[in-house]
Amino acid sequence: MGMTYFKRYRMEFDLRDWHADTPSVPSGYELLSYNPGLIRDHALAKFNSFRQELDANVFPCLSRRDGCLHLMREISSRADFVPEATWLIRYRHSDPRSGAVQTLAVGTIQGLSTEGWGAIQNIGIDPAHRGKGLGSILMSMAATGFRSTGLERMHLEVTTENTGAVRLYERLGFKRAHVVYKAADVASVKA
Repeated sequence: MGMTYFKRYRMEFDLRDWHADTPSVPSGYELLSYNPGLIRDHALAKFNSFRQELDANVFPCLSRRDGCLHLMREISSRADFVPEATWLIRYRHSDPRSGAVQTLAVGTIQGLSTEGWGAIQNIGIDPAHRGKGLGSILMSMAATGFRSTGLERMHLEVTTENTGAVRLYERLGFKRAHVVYKAADVASVKA
């Protein structure tokens, strides 16, 4: 184990410029507002989204199912938790052999209200379901949720090496505001 510092961007968005359109969810997917009964689904979506990603090194709890469940319970129990900015995407499909319908949790986002800002805690899409606009849909729903509670700004942090996420946030209108460093004790890190 060794201490490694991960470079991250704090990215900000002015919600006063937000013009919400109701997002169109692709066929087979369903968008669900926060419900305490869905915490395990949020945790599973978080685990499947992050377990093989760089952020599992930055935040080791993301590499374990129990860590994701603990994190989701912690976030949702905070006094500054914003249920209106917390969403889940599930995918329903039929098994071609058995015909049984399976439902998989494939995307999640959570929001907090800190110091007058809407703070995105985690946004994750299962790698098998990326490239379908699901991240944009979750960001849109979180922004609408923050606005509905009176917040005028939102922010998130993203590891700079996560170029796909950085591009998504910039395309949505986020601006890089600061560079921050997150210390993590990791066994090995990709160079």
